[in-house]
Amino acid sequence: MEIADLIRYEDELHRLEAALALPESTANLAQLREQTRQHARLVQIVKAISVLRDWHRRIEENTQLLSAGTDDGDLRHLAEEEITEARAAHLQAETALHRLLIPRDKEDEANIIVEIRAGTGGGEASLFAGSLFRMYMRYAERKGWRIETLSSSVTELDGIKEVVFSIEGTDVYYHLKYEAGVHRVQRVPATEASGRIHTSAASVAILPEAGEVELEIKPEELRIDVFRAGGCGGQHVNTTDSAVRITHLPTGVVVSSQDERSQHKNKAKGMRVLRARVLERMRAEVDSARAAQRRSMVRSGDRSEKIRTYNFPQNRVTDHRIGLTIHALDDVLKGDLDRIIMPLIDHDTSERLKQLLAHAA
Repeated sequence: MEIADLIRYEDELHRLEAALALPESTANLAQLREQTRQHARLVQIVKAISVLRDWHRRIEENTQLLSAGTDDGDLRHLAEEEITEARAAHLQAETALHRLLIPRDKEDEANIIVEIRAGTGGGEASLFAGSLFRMYMRYAERKGWRIETLSSSVTELDGIKEVVFSIEGTDVYYHLKYEAGVHRVQRVPATEASGRIHTSAASVAILPEAGEVELEIKPEELRIDVFRAGGCGGQHVNTTDSAVRITHLPTGVVVSSQDERSQHKNKAKGMRVLRARVLERMRAEVDSARAAQRRSMVRSGDRSEKIRTYNFPQNRVTDHRIGLTIHALDDVLKGDLDRIIMPLIDHDTSERLKQLLAHAA
């Protein structure tokens, strides 16, 4: 990274800070949000470049000291240790800078709606869907994120037919967008007397939440039906028309919500899911035009694509997109998901950096 690059980013940062200081900067909220996002990114880039140059300077200084041919053995040994340490730190700083230089998706900072559905495998698939739900809950707890269950359909023995929940926090979509797809499990069910391994699956959809500014849904575009909630137990069930079904007429997207006793709360939850699904529908239409490009990356977001296998007998998790295998299934299900997610981020960053450099050439 040359000094000219540092100056260019610093100049860009100073220009943006001047623009944000103007009174009229608050007139356009959408533009202000975008400028604020760009400012945060530029601050990180400038800091990362400064760190990288500091390590580069330490390598040069100690290399020059060795080249000078000093007879002091202790000094030469110290300089060699400094160079080894600085090179390792320089590599880490360079990797961190590359991550920052790659343009991030606009949705990376968004909160998300997660939908988990049991697939092939009957009761075992429902149990596995429940395991995935708990895995994401524990991962969110590690990150300090907030989870809210929006709707759920459970089975006996802690199984889940379908669960929809939101996760709110810092860079939630950035970390979890790679989870979209089919997750496969291989294990011996408790009811299997012969010890034969069964294969089941569950699908995961990751939908960035759409705010009022990003997606405007007009009241006349909605049909809202109310009905009596069904389900197991509870005196409130089947006594009031609290359940809500919302249909977005332009796209045909339908959402039902009945977990709350209040019709108002069910409508609010349903609208969150509806907005996310409509936004995902719009994104899918745009992404279909560049599907060939996205095949080389890990961010397909296709819930029909088998992305990962959880093998219980071997305590193994394999992510098929990047050929990653780790023998720590127990830890992953307890929420230690970064050991899979961070390699996915690194791979995606590397692929995007190659395309960026190829395009620049």
